[in-house]
Amino acid sequence: MTKQIIAHRSSESLESEMSLAQLRGDCARMAPHWVVPAADAPAPVPFSSIHGVVVPPASAKLVGAMSVYGD
Repeated sequence: MTKQIIAHRSSESLESEMSLAQLRGDCARMAPHWVVPAADAPAPVPFSSIHGVVVPPASAKLVGAMSVYGD
C-alpha cells in the first residue's frame, strides 16, 4: 500500500509540473492581449485637506531623531 501511495504522489507531482508548464505557456501567449492602459498619476493633495491623522508624540520624537538617509 505504501508503494502505491508513493507512486501516486510522484505521478501527481509530475502532472502538477506539466500543468504548471502548460499554464505558464498559456499565460505567456495571452499576455499581449491584456494590455493595460497607462493610468494618470494621482493629483497631489494639499496639506490643508489632510486632517484627522494623529501621530503619538513618542513616534514623532523617534522619527525626528532618525538621521536622514545617506548621512
